[in-house]
Amino acid sequence: MARLFNRIRISYGQKMFLLASVPLILAVSAISFLVAAQSRALAEREIHSLEAQLIEAKKRELRNYVTQARNGFYFVYGSAAPNDELAQKQVKQILAAMIYGDEGFFFVYDYDGNNIVSPRQTDLINKNWLDYKDSEGTPVVAEFLWTARSGAGYVEHLWPKPSSGVEARMITYVTSFPSWRWAVGTGVFIDDVVASVAATRAEVETRVQRTFLYIGGITFAALLVVFMSGLFINIRERRLADAKLKELTQRVFDTQEEERGRVARELHDGISQILVGVKYALDVTKRRFSQGDDRAQDTLDKGIDNLGQAINEVRRISRDLRPGVLDDLGLGPALHALTDDFRARTGIETRFETAVFRNRLSQDAKIALYRIAQEALTNVERHSGATRVSVLLRGHRTGGTLRIEDNGHGVEETRDTSGPGIGLRNMQERMEQLGGTLRVLSSKSGTVIEAQVPLTHMLPPEKDGSSKPKARA
Repeated sequence: MARLFNRIRISYGQKMFLLASVPLILAVSAISFLVAAQSRALAEREIHSLEAQLIEAKKRELRNYVTQARNGFYFVYGSAAPNDELAQKQVKQILAAMIYGDEGFFFVYDYDGNNIVSPRQTDLINKNWLDYKDSEGTPVVAEFLWTARSGAGYVEHLWPKPSSGVEARMITYVTSFPSWRWAVGTGVFIDDVVASVAATRAEVETRVQRTFLYIGGITFAALLVVFMSGLFINIRERRLADAKLKELTQRVFDTQEEERGRVARELHDGISQILVGVKYALDVTKRRFSQGDDRAQDTLDKGIDNLGQAINEVRRISRDLRPGVLDDLGLGPALHALTDDFRARTGIETRFETAVFRNRLSQDAKIALYRIAQEALTNVERHSGATRVSVLLRGHRTGGTLRIEDNGHGVEETRDTSGPGIGLRNMQERMEQLGGTLRVLSSKSGTVIEAQVPLTHMLPPEKDGSSKPKARA
């Protein structure tokens, strides 16, 4: 699994899309399930209420049927003796004739479970059904007799329909004729109620599914918008990045060409002319020696002096390109030499201070701070008109800081500082590469440039042969 994750490479755009889409999908999923659960719960309550209302209406209907039947034969039963067979026969005839609707009828069972009246299912008559159970295991006739002995009540059960013989759910109202030991009742099939409830549940489920589809469609549209927006932003950012990369590449080329041009000019204007002078002095010396002229020594001395100037010029150019003291002694001595050379070249009062570092700076940090100091001093020389410059290098708990302050007229807002090899933009880019910060505070009274390198570019102190730490920036 770890190898699989290592092989999966997710681009920045894909990460942003996942960051935007995953919370959206999770939130929409949670909302969808919550809406579905609430809808189902509300619908279930409504269905139960509807079912209760429909069943109650059926029960009222049954009570009305039984009341009407009692009114029809009560004058017979009320005046009859317990063993009055004639009266019982009249009541049986009345109940057998009381059929209604397509399936409605009255039935009579004695307390022993024998069927006495069943006008729509005559095959039940004169048979004992005390042990009869429906397909759900309900002892139907026993329930009739228990309810009748209790006075009156309702029994819900399954019973074969007279028209088809197929079991269907039924509600039966049972009452008793205690003097005759009869259980008399009638029932209505509630399959229409069951069908209504099932249809309502199906409709609710359809609505929930439709809601899921709507939410899914909205989610898909939102994800599509996020994807298209991310794709547009990604393409736009890539184009901007390509443009910046081309600009940076061009700047690198321009910087290289300018540096080459500067070195070529210095070689041509400085060393080349000095070496021409040396060659001329050697030619004159050779001619004078051949002629026995006593001035040959003077021209030889002059050529030697010019050769020394050429050597110093080569050292200066080499130091500007990459000062050896930076690698040999560290950043502090290199900045000290840089400020001394700046003071000697420009005549500007320059002060350099440094604190002893307990930790060394990494090579990248030393080079970056040195180049920032070079660019800052170049800007001071060319643009600021300052008469005093101070350079401070110190280490602290959060890293290392280089601070350069002058008393010039400040950075002009209209000046283009993005030129190759110089300017605040180059300083900023160097600090961004190191993860550091660059602060520029400019006013009419001067400019302060402060570059800070983070702790990640601080190395542990070196140790010499005596195991003592060597303080070196």
